[in-house]
Amino acid sequence: MLSVARFFQLVLGGIVVGTMFAVWAGFDSRGFSYTTFVEHHQNAVLGLNILVPALASLAILLTFYIAYLQRAWRGQMVLLLVAAGCMIVAGLATRFGCQPINAIVDTWTSDAPPTDWEVLRAEWWHYHFVRMVAGTVGYSLIVFAVVRPQH
Repeated sequence: MLSVARFFQLVLGGIVVGTMFAVWAGFDSRGFSYTTFVEHHQNAVLGLNILVPALASLAILLTFYIAYLQRAWRGQMVLLLVAAGCMIVAGLATRFGCQPINAIVDTWTSDAPPTDWEVLRAEWWHYHFVRMVAGTVGYSLIVFAVVRPQH
């Protein structure tokens, strides 16, 4: 059961953190015009705003489950709990940082820029960077927990 849980934990976590990294590396919207930003952002949110947090939630639950299964190996359990904590920080940055801004940007039309659009774009980028770093650290700890020698 542990191997199956680890497999899905790694796959789901990899998809989630890979998506965060791809957005960071390939979708730096800070130089976009208003129209380009709105069109790209609304399209990305349409495809990712529910799917990625759902996959992340499953990865976090699997991490807690695996930590429970490995509770006899205290160091491993603590490592996995810290990893889950990092993933939760990423989730909180998403839920309380990125998603409220997503909801605002979703109401915009490409021909009528609000006066504060660049501020919101910068705030979204900040929250995305926070979640990407937290998610990457958490996922790295998960991978380390899988590959490190057993006690």
